[in-house]
Amino acid sequence: MAITPLEVAARRTGGRRGADILLEILESEGVRYIFGNPGTTELPLIDALQRRPDLKYVLALQEASVVAMADGYAQAAGRPGFLNLHTAGGLGHGMGNLLNASVSQTPLVVTAGQQDSRHTISDPLLFGDLVSIATPAVKWAQEVLHADQLPVLVRRAFNDSMAAPSGPVFLSLPMDVMEEPSDVDVGSLSVINRASIAGGLPDLARALAGIAPGRLAIIAGDEVHGADAAAQVAEVAGILGAPVYGASWPSRIPFATSCPLWAGNMPTRATDIARRLADYDAIFALGGKSLITILYSEGSPVPPGCAVYQVSADVRDLGRTFQTPLSLVGNIRASLDVLIPLLQQATQPRRAEFSAARTRVIAARTSRRMDAETLVARHRDDPVIAPCVAAHEVVRAIGPQVAIVDEAIATSSYTRMFLDSDWAAQYSFLRGGALGWGMPAAVGASLGLGREPVVCLVGDGAALYSPQALWTAAHERLPVTFVVMNNREYNVLKGFMRGQTHYVSAQEGNFLAMDLRDPPIDYQAMATSYGLESCLITRAGDIAPAIEAAMASGRPSLVEIVISTI
Repeated sequence: MAITPLEVAARRTGGRRGADILLEILESEGVRYIFGNPGTTELPLIDALQRRPDLKYVLALQEASVVAMADGYAQAAGRPGFLNLHTAGGLGHGMGNLLNASVSQTPLVVTAGQQDSRHTISDPLLFGDLVSIATPAVKWAQEVLHADQLPVLVRRAFNDSMAAPSGPVFLSLPMDVMEEPSDVDVGSLSVINRASIAGGLPDLARALAGIAPGRLAIIAGDEVHGADAAAQVAEVAGILGAPVYGASWPSRIPFATSCPLWAGNMPTRATDIARRLADYDAIFALGGKSLITILYSEGSPVPPGCAVYQVSADVRDLGRTFQTPLSLVGNIRASLDVLIPLLQQATQPRRAEFSAARTRVIAARTSRRMDAETLVARHRDDPVIAPCVAAHEVVRAIGPQVAIVDEAIATSSYTRMFLDSDWAAQYSFLRGGALGWGMPAAVGASLGLGREPVVCLVGDGAALYSPQALWTAAHERLPVTFVVMNNREYNVLKGFMRGQTHYVSAQEGNFLAMDLRDPPIDYQAMATSYGLESCLITRAGDIAPAIEAAMASGRPSLVEIVISTI
C-alpha cells in the first residue's frame, strides 16, 4: 500500500509513530485481520488503523474470543494470526484459549497493550508483568522497549511462530512505544523455506517394508495438516496396505475421511489405545503427540513389542515418550515425497501381500460403516434425539465441502465416525481442552477461508464460555451456523465418573455441579440478543432441514438440538 504525503512528511521529521510502524510491518507480512478488543492502552493502535484501510480490525467482545478467533483464522488460512489484547486483565481473560493454541501448535502473534512505561514505577491501574503472565503459554515473550525495535521483534515473532514446533509468541506494547516517533526502516518480508527433507529415508523405507503386510498402522497427526501432506500420507498407506488413524485428541483430521484406508481416530485412554494397536507390530507416526490421553489408565498406549517409527519437524518430540528404533527429523510432506519411491522399490518383492493387506483394511472400514449405520437405525425413533443420531443427521446435512469446527464433546466421536469427505481440511476440534474455543474459532475460520460457510458444533456448556462470538459473526455478516448440542448437563464429566467404580456420585446417580436445568438456559433468547436467527429442534427428522436452511441463508444463525444423555 502506498504511503500518504502526510506519512512521507512525518518520516522526514522523525514523527512517524510506533503504532504506524507496527501497521506498516503487518501489511508487509500479509496480515489482513487484527483480532482484538480495545482498551485505553490500545488507543494509539486503534487511531493508527484509521490510516490503514487494508487492515481490518475484527472486534470481539471478550479476550478469550479474540484469541480463539485468531486461532481459527490461522488454522484455516495456513498463516499466522495476529491479535491484540488489553493489558494484564485482557491477557488473563485470553489465557485459556492461548493455552489451547499452544497445545494445538497454532502460529499466532499475540500482542497486548501495556501501560506507559514512564509511570509504571507508580504501579498504575491496568499495569502488570505481561511477559511473565504470557510466558507459560507461548514460545517466547518480550516487551518492546523502543519504537526502533519494532521491525526486528515483530518480524521475529512472525518467523518464530511458524518455525517448528509452530505456536504462539507474545509481544508487550507499551503506550509510549506506540506513540514514540521514529524514522526506522521497517525492512522487508523474509522468505524462509522450511521444507527440509529428513535424513535416513532409505533406512526408514527398508524398515517399513520389512514389517509384515497388515501389521503396520499409520497415525496421521496434526502436523500433517500444517505440512499439507494428506495426499502423500494416502500414497504411503496405499503402498504399505496400512490403515490410517487420526490422533486420539486431534486438533485436525488431516486426512480425507472418504479414503478407504481411513480407520478413524484413536481412543483417548491408554488401555483402549493399546487394545487398538494390539494387532500391529509397528506404528508409523507422522507428527508428534498423537496418542494423548486424558484420564490415567495403567500401562502404555503402545503395547509391548510394537515399534514406533516417526517423522516430525519437531526434534523435541522424537523418542520423547516412546522408544523408537528409527525416527527422522524433517518436514512431513517434503520427506514423504522422497520416501514414496523408496517404499515402492522396497515393497516390490511382496507387492501381492501388501495389496491383500490393503483389501482387508478396506473391508474393515466397510464393516465399521455398516455398524455405525446400524447404531443410528437402532436409536432413530428414541423419544429424545440420541447423540449418534444427532451427529449423523448434522454431518449428512453439512455435506463434504463445508468446514466443521467442533466443540460438542458429547457428539464429537460420532461426528468423526460419520465424516466422509475428500477434503482433508474439513474438520477441526478442541485439542487443548479448555472450553470456549469453538464458537469464536468458527468465526475466525470463516474469515480464514475467505468468508466461506462454516458450521460450528458446540455443547450447551461450552456455548456459555464465549457466546460473545455470536455478535462478531452477526456484525461481520459471516455465514456461520452454530449448532448447540443441548443435553442440559456436563455429560462428559458424568461419563468419566460412571467409568470409575469408586465414585459415590456414579453409584448414587447424584452429580454435583453438573446439571444445567434449574433454571434451563434459553439459547434461542441468547441468539436473538446477539442478532442471530435461531430455531429449536426436538425431532431427528427436523435436524437436516434446519441446518440446510441455515446454511442456505448465507447469514449467521443458531440451531439448538435437544439430545439425550446416553
